[in-house]
Amino acid sequence: MTGDRTGARFATTRWSIVVAAGGSAGADAREALETLCRTYWYPLYAYARRRGANRESAEDLVQGFFAMLLERGSVAAADPQRGRFRAFLLTAFQRFNADEHDRAIALKRGGGVRVLAFDFDEGESRYCGEPSHDLTPERWFERRFALALLARTLARLEADRPGDADLLPFVGGKGDAPPYAEIAKARGTSEGAVKVSVHRLRARYRECLRAEIRETVADDADVDDEIRHLLAVLRS
Repeated sequence: MTGDRTGARFATTRWSIVVAAGGSAGADAREALETLCRTYWYPLYAYARRRGANRESAEDLVQGFFAMLLERGSVAAADPQRGRFRAFLLTAFQRFNADEHDRAIALKRGGGVRVLAFDFDEGESRYCGEPSHDLTPERWFERRFALALLARTLARLEADRPGDADLLPFVGGKGDAPPYAEIAKARGTSEGAVKVSVHRLRARYRECLRAEIRETVADDADVDDEIRHLLAVLRS
């Protein structure tokens, strides 16, 4: 997938492939959609739980929704929201939740449709460990979506720059960022060299962030606006 280029219209990012396919069962579109679903299933699970569904009902809804999405080619049904995967995902799930709850349960419990494997035990642990808040379920979904995207960005960066694992705290990785002097001593280099490495890592992080966001919008013209939106959600 070649979503890292700049200055072009991104016809080969995951969501743009799905949108271009219009819900058809083409192999490329299905693979792209499955990747997006595996990455962003938890925000929907948390949304369902936040709206009052118990664990079993939330699992049924999420499994049934993705079964329908992957097997029934329903992407074309949310045309006004198709520009961004985030908006499409929540809108389509809300409609499914309201209109097809019984279908969700049937698909989950022997409907004969293959669904993706999700770690609901891990998802429930995450949900139960969330801090208390007064956000609406919709705003909570968007926050979880943004955090999932940032996690994907960090994973992409870590794979791209394995030699800079000790610098990841400077771009949101786990742990506190250590002093430059400490890193320089461990690396056997100067503080100035460490500062340059951190600067380059931050620049690459921004590139990875844009690349990940491109995978969730149908047009590269939406990237900057989506960044602003997700940052606003995280600040709220």
